[in-house]
Order: sequence, then structure tokens, then C-alpha cells
Amino acid sequence: MAKTKPGKKDLDSYNIKGTNKIVRPGDCVLMRPSDSDKPSYVARVEKIEADHRNNVKVRVRWYYRPEESIGGRRQFHGAKELFLSDHYDMQSAHTIEGKCIVHSFKNYTKLENVGAEDYFCRFEYKAATGGFTPDRVAVYCKCEMPYNPDDLMVQCEGCKEWFHPSCMGMTIEEAKKLDHFLCSDCPSNDDAKRSLNSFPVSPLENVEPKRRKR
Repeated sequence: MAKTKPGKKDLDSYNIKGTNKIVRPGDCVLMRPSDSDKPSYVARVEKIEADHRNNVKVRVRWYYRPEESIGGRRQFHGAKELFLSDHYDMQSAHTIEGKCIVHSFKNYTKLENVGAEDYFCRFEYKAATGGFTPDRVAVYCKCEMPYNPDDLMVQCEGCKEWFHPSCMGMTIEEAKKLDHFLCSDCPSNDDAKRSLNSFPVSPLENVEPKRRKR
């Protein structure tokens, strides 16, 4: 009669090979892709387990980059934006290259400096259908596009709406030099003008615009 193999055991942590970094369930990690020309995959570790031979595997929930989604990358997607998918896998822990941080969208916009390990997520993504949650997000400017934290925006001192300089016929350099800004829908009013020191420019001042839902 054949002997049954000893069962698997859950681990509290895993030391990334060749480093002093410790991975625990809930951490976000960079994982080595099968194609060396592609950037590292990003995943959230859900579980760490070892078999009877002490081979360590991790159950991960994948993050997708916009270009990996069915709809592809769009204008409002940030360079460091990821989607938390419903795609789970078991992977060898040896494919973990390092750790990273996936911030909430709000916290990402407050970062003074964005490091190589910093990403953000504002959508959950259904890999099979290409659907997103939430399916409605706030939009801004005349172009009615969601906020891209990589793009500078200026706020109208009259209506308080946020606009892309290019949509207002300005260059980025011109927008940075503004003492005040009124959009074409707001009449000029000297009392509304504010000094350069108090003029808000996003995202340089890490101010997240707030507006209607799309």
C-alpha cells in the first residue's frame, strides 16, 4: 500500500533569495516574467506554503498593467497605475524578485517623491470580461477625462474646476508661470485673482481634483 505524502504547511514569511527582504501575506511583490524583455509582474501575496520537500510556493493575486487589460492603455492611465485583478495563481517563491508598494490612488497623489517601487491602484479588474470596479469615475476639464496624476492641471479661480493646460491652449511651461487662471466660461474679476504663491497647481502640489462622476 502506497504511503500518503506529508501535507503542505503554511508559512508566515519568506526570505527573498539573495536579499534580506522578508515577504509576508498581504505584501506586494515583483515577480520575474517568463519573457526577459517584459517588465516584472506585480502581485499581492495571499498565502505562502511549503510542501514536504520544503519547496515554497506563493498564492498570488495579480495586478494588471493598463496595456495588459482588454481595453489597453488609455490617456488617463498613469505610468505607475495597476489594476487589481480577480486572477489568482500559485507560483514558485523563487520567481519573486523584490517587494513594491501599491498605494491607494488618494495616497499616491500625496507622495512627495515617487520611487521605482511605488505604484497605485484605483480599479479592480475582471480578467475574463475586461470589466472594472468602480465602473464610473470622476472626470475633469473640457475633455471630460479621469484624473491622471502624471499630468499637471490648473484650477479656475472662478468656477474651481480643474483643466489641462493643453485643453486651454497653453503649454505646461506657461501654466507653471501663471499668477492666476480663469477659464473661458468665467468672466474676468480682479477680486478673484490670487498671488502666485497661493495659486494651486495639480499634481505638483499633490492636490486631487474633485468633480462630478462620469
